[in-house]
Amino acid sequence: MPEKSIVIVDDSLVNLQVGLNALKDDYFVSTVSSGEALIKLLDSFIPDLILLDIDMPGMNGFQAFEFLKANPKTETIPVIFFTSNNSFEYEERSFAMGAVDYMYKPFYPPFLRKRIALHLQEKALADLQMRLLKTVIELVQRRDEVSGGHVERTRKYVEVLLDVLVKNNIYAEVVALWKKDLVLHSTMLYDLGKLSINDAILQKPGRLEEDEFAVIKNHTLMGVKIIDEIRSELKENTKEANILDYAKEFAGYHHEKWDGTGYPRGLKGYNIPLPGRIMAIADVYDALISKRTYNKSYSHEEASKIISQGKGTHFDPILVDVFLSVSDEFRSIALQVKS
Repeated sequence: MPEKSIVIVDDSLVNLQVGLNALKDDYFVSTVSSGEALIKLLDSFIPDLILLDIDMPGMNGFQAFEFLKANPKTETIPVIFFTSNNSFEYEERSFAMGAVDYMYKPFYPPFLRKRIALHLQEKALADLQMRLLKTVIELVQRRDEVSGGHVERTRKYVEVLLDVLVKNNIYAEVVALWKKDLVLHSTMLYDLGKLSINDAILQKPGRLEEDEFAVIKNHTLMGVKIIDEIRSELKENTKEANILDYAKEFAGYHHEKWDGTGYPRGLKGYNIPLPGRIMAIADVYDALISKRTYNKSYSHEEASKIISQGKGTHFDPILVDVFLSVSDEFRSIALQVKS
């Protein structure tokens, strides 16, 4: 019984049959004759790869592809465009949109089978890389006594702030380029550098000595270093690579301060990347409301006041106003997600 599934989309019954005959011994193959039929089919199952004709009546292949990319459930499915139109513009557009391959009709079955096998191997590798990233995230969550709930809460805080930025076109020139689901995945790696810190320091009850605090401060740079090392092994423009690109900015800049007195680089104002400025608020809020061995917990009202007082010194003034407008949502998240 074949383990992998392929969907072939073409308005030509002849081409559908040729593709089916070429692949049916190795894969579970479904055939549909339009982009609209593909979208309906994807409501019931998610294939491992799609062969997608470009020139079809109604919804063409490019339009169907845009629909796939807009849906988190289908955006990572590898798509191979195929066409009988020998057009350089079609080929260029296909790869620019994110297709994994581009082929001409009629199919040559041995060539088709080899191309599909290659792309399914690449997808399996990408899936493995994503599982490894999730494992790293779990290690971070388990590392210190509060980080499990802390990491999940900060992810939710960032989502609340990001939704307001999008809704109100705040920092739109930056935020419009972000893919929300990847950004939120990446937040869970922002404290990755803590993996490099000795437990005796990370979990020390009581105030840290100056040299110990210097070690703690280094976790931002270590986080960036670890992310860079993982990132160097990945292909460009993959989901995993994009997650790490966002994660690098969360990890490297969340302890910078608006007035330039933060660490590790002492950046000031808009020189601090936006992910770092957003995470600064989420991280500090959660640290304030959480009881830790070295500090008491503050009430939501006290934490909100401290952040408000940090407007223009510790925090981006615009983001402080955003936070204050949705602080009740922060309170709800804190109550729902426990350490």
